Formats: sequence, structure tokens, C-alpha cells
Amino acid sequence: MTADGIQLGNESQVIASILAGETGFFHDLIRPYERTVYIMIFSVLQNEADAEDTAQETFLKAFRSLSKFRAESKFGTWLISIALNEARSRVRARKADAAETLDAAPGEEGHVSPALLRDWSEVPLETLERQEVRIILQQAVMTLPEIYREIFLLRDVEELSVRESATTLGISEAAVKVRMHRARMMLQKTLAPRLKQVNPKQRWFPWL
Repeated sequence: MTADGIQLGNESQVIASILAGETGFFHDLIRPYERTVYIMIFSVLQNEADAEDTAQETFLKAFRSLSKFRAESKFGTWLISIALNEARSRVRARKADAAETLDAAPGEEGHVSPALLRDWSEVPLETLERQEVRIILQQAVMTLPEIYREIFLLRDVEELSVRESATTLGISEAAVKVRMHRARMMLQKTLAPRLKQVNPKQRWFPWL
């Protein structure tokens, strides 16, 4: 087991090593979750610079709090929970400083980078080969209300289970299923007209 990304064994062993003083293993521990953490934070903040800063804060907080991790859930689930809490704290801070927010340049607050989700490997839609379709999908997901956007990203992009998603968000499994269904319906309503223009013969919503 080495700290340069070679075989590390299971996460509990890695965590034990970190807590024993081998802090070099921490980057190997978080590396598989870096993309997920960034995406989930961006889904809340919708600002690349803020998302990057908050991701760093998340990893720092996870490092400092690692001794509190009890393995009652997966490490990744625990880490994403921290990420979402950090992102929501930043949103609250934004609202508390409303005067400064009003000074922001028009239109910047809702900017979405087309490159953000360029690494999507599987989503519940077919044919993601065309850049035009990718951009349409990304923009549509980011217009979902936050509680539905989070569920969609956790379940259909990061492929967390219903139980893992419920633990991460602190809600019931039933709520996960309801929110996921509503998220898909919202996406269908938003995307159907635009995707039909791209390819009228394509069946875009295989979950129906």
C-alpha cells in the first residue's frame, strides 16, 4: 500500500492508516470522489470558482473530521454530505450579504459552463454523441429545482443507490423515489421539444 495511487486496499484500512499519521494516503482516499464532489457542489452554487473553492473546503473539512467517520455509510456518501452542507452554507452566506450580491454583473449568477458535465458516461437518455445534445442536457439539468437536481445527479449520473442517495441527503428512500420521478418528468417536459428538433425519430426518454 503506497500513497502514490497504487493499490490501497479497502477504504477502512486507508482511513486507519491516515488516522495513524500516514496523511499522504488522504489524496488517494478522496481521488475517486473529486469529480462527484465538484458536480454536486456546482449543482447548488452554479458558479465554477465558488464550486472549486468549496470543494477544497470540503476536502479540508473531511480531513479534519476523519476521526468522526464511523463507517455507518460509505466514505463517499459521507464526503458528498459534507460537500452539500458546505455548498448550502455558502448559499446562506450569499443571502446574508444581499447588498454585495446585487452588485454582481447582470446575467453572471446563472451562468452554466457547457464543459461542466463533459465527462458524463451514462445518463438515462440515449445518444449523447453530439455536442449539441450534451449542452441541451446540461442546461436542462441545471434548471431543475435544487432538490430534484441533486437527486438526478446522485442517481442517474453518479449512480448512487436509493439508500445511498437517501443517506447523503438525509431524506427517506421513499422521498428519493418521488423526487427522482418528478425530476425525470420535469426533464422530459423541458427537453422533449428541443430534442425532437435535433432528431425527431429518436426515442429520448427510455424510462417511460
